[in-house]
Amino acid sequence: MEIILQATTRILVAEGYDRASTNRIALAAGVSIGSLYQYFPNKEALVAALCERHVGQMLAICEAKLTELATAPLPVAAREIVRALLRAHAVEPKLHKVLIEQVPRVGRLCAINEVSGRMTAAVHAYLASRRAELRPQNLEVAAFILVRAVEAVSHAAVIERPEYLVDGEVADELAELVRRYARA
Repeated sequence: MEIILQATTRILVAEGYDRASTNRIALAAGVSIGSLYQYFPNKEALVAALCERHVGQMLAICEAKLTELATAPLPVAAREIVRALLRAHAVEPKLHKVLIEQVPRVGRLCAINEVSGRMTAAVHAYLASRRAELRPQNLEVAAFILVRAVEAVSHAAVIERPEYLVDGEVADELAELVRRYARA
């Protein structure tokens, strides 16, 4: 299965969703089409499995960092959480770009939005533990704004400026944005 998913990634990145086919993927993986169909009934199932794996990798990075920073002061947590989100978006950035730009056109195959929802819930929980230090009163709205702001910059970097995903300056600037918004 892993070989097939790796081939799917290569085909999606090189040729895009519309040109990807189970035949091309089987050929790139070096397996028969029958073997591919044993695991995946169609292209959509392949992309959904690939997306699920990608989302899992992203969430693992973010959730581990949030757990680690549960009691950290806001200035420390802001910078490290932003860095974790940028690292998560740097996981296979070319694949991430294809999933963002092309997969939504074919329906809800991809759970990319699951990252946003889970991160928002985790950030909300962190903010709730720091309520006395924060300016925003509605922490649900604050968590939504903070996560979406960082994600918007991360997605733009994936698509337009991938080098920014590893540039500490972007993380620092986003962390400053988070701190200024959140602080009382």
